[in-house]
Amino acid sequence: MHNALWPLFTSFSWQELRHHPWRNGAAVVAVMLGVALAFAVHVINASALDEFARGMRSVAGQADVQVQGRSRPVIDEALYGRLSRHPDVQSASPVIEINTYALLPQSRGDRPLQGSSKLPIRVLGVDALQVAGITPEVLPMPDSDGGRLDVFAPDTVFLNSAARVALIPPSRSNVGLGEKVPDGVGASTASTGPSEVIQGAGAGAEPRSFSKPGGAATTSVRLQQGMQWQSLRLAGRIAAGGAPLAVMDVASAQTVFGMLGQLSRMDVQLRPGVDRAAFMAQLQAQPDWPADAVLAEPGQAMARMDNVSRAYRVNLTLLALVALFTGGFLVYSVLALSVTRRAQPLALLGVLGLDPRQRWALILLEAGTLGLLGSVLGIALGTGLAMLALRMLGGDLGGGYFSGAMPALQWSGGAALVFGALGVLAALIGAWWPARMAARMAPAQTLKGLGLSGQGSGHASAGLALLAAGVVLAMLPPIGGVPLAAYISVALILLGGIIALPPLVGWLLDMVAPLVARKPLALLAVERARRMRAGAAIAVSGVVASLSLAVALTVMVGSFRGSMLQWLDTVLPAALYVRTAGSAGSSEHAYFDPQLIQAIRALPGVDRLRPQRSMPLIFDSTRPPVALLVRPLRETQSADAAALATDLPLLAPALPAPAGFMAVYVSEAMVDLYGARAGAELAPLATALAAQTRAGIDKPRFFVAGVWRDYARQFGTVVMDSRDFACLSNDARVNDLALWLQTGADSGLMEQAIRRIANDDASLLELGSAQELRSRTMDIFDRSFAVTYWLQAVAIGIGLFGVAASFSAQVLARRKEFGLLLHLGLTRAQVLQVLVLEGAAWTALGAIAGTALGLAVAAVLVFVVNPQSFHWSMDMHVPLLRLLALAAAVIAAGTLTAWLAGRAAAGRDAVMAVKEDW
Repeated sequence: MHNALWPLFTSFSWQELRHHPWRNGAAVVAVMLGVALAFAVHVINASALDEFARGMRSVAGQADVQVQGRSRPVIDEALYGRLSRHPDVQSASPVIEINTYALLPQSRGDRPLQGSSKLPIRVLGVDALQVAGITPEVLPMPDSDGGRLDVFAPDTVFLNSAARVALIPPSRSNVGLGEKVPDGVGASTASTGPSEVIQGAGAGAEPRSFSKPGGAATTSVRLQQGMQWQSLRLAGRIAAGGAPLAVMDVASAQTVFGMLGQLSRMDVQLRPGVDRAAFMAQLQAQPDWPADAVLAEPGQAMARMDNVSRAYRVNLTLLALVALFTGGFLVYSVLALSVTRRAQPLALLGVLGLDPRQRWALILLEAGTLGLLGSVLGIALGTGLAMLALRMLGGDLGGGYFSGAMPALQWSGGAALVFGALGVLAALIGAWWPARMAARMAPAQTLKGLGLSGQGSGHASAGLALLAAGVVLAMLPPIGGVPLAAYISVALILLGGIIALPPLVGWLLDMVAPLVARKPLALLAVERARRMRAGAAIAVSGVVASLSLAVALTVMVGSFRGSMLQWLDTVLPAALYVRTAGSAGSSEHAYFDPQLIQAIRALPGVDRLRPQRSMPLIFDSTRPPVALLVRPLRETQSADAAALATDLPLLAPALPAPAGFMAVYVSEAMVDLYGARAGAELAPLATALAAQTRAGIDKPRFFVAGVWRDYARQFGTVVMDSRDFACLSNDARVNDLALWLQTGADSGLMEQAIRRIANDDASLLELGSAQELRSRTMDIFDRSFAVTYWLQAVAIGIGLFGVAASFSAQVLARRKEFGLLLHLGLTRAQVLQVLVLEGAAWTALGAIAGTALGLAVAAVLVFVVNPQSFHWSMDMHVPLLRLLALAAAVIAAGTLTAWLAGRAAAGRDAVMAVKEDW
């Protein structure tokens, strides 16, 4: 009778779907929202990663090998001559690569500029004679009104489309026909009217245009170097896409950015037939090969970005799948109600020859249809959400990995099929129990209204086994940097808790029954629930699942927020902070002059000033750089550990450094990634600092005196005392200043005074009080986690709808029971009171179980998922009042839905239903 399934679906099942569009539509919407959110997150991340890959390919071009610094992002220029003469090298291209800032136009028409006045930009210095054969996309192309030799001029720069749109007025941008303008770039940064060239480095004036011979206007671009703006003449364009990029002559870049005799890297193209691996091994085996120069394949940078962002992308996608998980419970509730309403027609089909397996397949076919429709709509909605997010937010969703990128939409049919299949799978999993109910019904008893009332029983041993397995998996290490075992642990804890619900419900009701022995209506409700504990557990399973996820997200976000506030209170002890660079990548080329630091220190109202130097160090070429922070850690000459690192949020008291060692303090990421535990020697730091260590100094030894919590840098931070660093290096540059003000000093007036002596117009310096930095950080935090609040609302709404559907299903199945109670003398109000008491008891049990499971899941998220994903820990904060309010709202809503579901069932139809057995 397999051939009868499709005709039955198009007639019997279709009538059910058509006559109850709102109920079935809710299940479709639940699946649609889950698929849409997960697919949108995937598309956004895939688009951003593809844009990053294209940018890397345009910069690396056709290079076979790249030579770069091991510990610092610089190499000796002498290597260029050595490699260019190597017999296996066809061509070698020297490259200067700088992350800095460009000055944005101060207005766009008659509207003031909104936001920052600086644009993060990457600057490449290249040799135009060599770059064409290796990286043609960054080959400078002079404008039609310029000269061919402009590519070698010392004051010229060439911009890609993203940089031109952001920095150049539309009348001068000359974006060619067919050249793609990145979406969103320059929406509020370009300026109408002519730009101006600034003579010198004085800040505050507008860029202006000057005339070349012949009357053609030329636009300037101003790039930050230290505490000055370097003015360069825009001479043309480059073909490379991606984030804002500027290209200039390599010698000019060395002069402008103070890198004479140094290169950032070299791109090497080998002769045909040369084995790359053998070439790299042969070079590095030479005894005179510099220890600080490493050879790498061009694809390693792309692989590194993929690795470091994988945990972030997977975590965000799995978080988005929470809505789909709860959507499966809504499908369960809808189909459970549907099977209950159609119990007698299904039983009649069974009498007519539709066997249990076919009834099971018919219900799953209905669920698959709902899931397929929801998945198709979800893919369409997710695509729209991704397009909107890419246009408004770019490719970054809060992790900071793809900030500044404006990628094109990368839609994948394979990914759409995968996420669509997940939607269908969620619907089928949700329909498994209703399908089992339909398959296991006894047709004869069901035709008399007795078939579905006692189905289902809990298995405490299976639930406890799943819970135990979840605990074991939570202790396993991450796989490829992703806490997959921990996520499976969360799923097993939820499933184990839900499976163990019937025994738990029975145990709790056994305890409550003696307390209501003398209250007839309450006793009737409790005894009925005791005898039908499986039905009660099924009714509240949706609440348990949704409430547990809501509780887990609430506790996780609350814990992170509370830990973040405590961290900010510790790391922001000063009243005012001044910095030159908004990103670590730009810190090497934006720093304070020593004279300016002394002038700020001498300002009236400044009680104390603490300078800080930040620089990137490469510990491992396959990982992102580690941040080194150099600042005063000792207020006195005492070597007492208690006097060290007074404003670092250490996880344990600092350890005194042994004789002959320099004390350093590492973040938690250093422990996970490099094994830098407290009390151990940090040998890789000496290697990373080799290029900066003065000649004639013995190799330093570093002792990890403490581990501290750092929420600002995910890939490792080392803090060193400035006196120790001064013993090793002549580099005395400073990027950040912390100012403690005297009592009564006004921070606003102090900001004005600092800008005045720095001759700054708010474009070179970034100033902020500790309170402003706290407020700004927490605003970003709240915006980043806004999606979790939406997920909580969706989860709770789906859970409550599931309770309503479950109550409706069971109330409809109990019409004869209510009719018998009415015949025995109970009033309709008393029957409703019994139902309300049952609803309150069931949802209260669901709230207790959901809260307990939610706290268990939150513990896994806080103590396992976050440390394994992002290499930082947090303290668990349980917001009791918020959780109590959430549980009370669920109980009140569940009680109300029980009352609404019972109003119709306890009426005249219930009295007449008793006659069906006469």
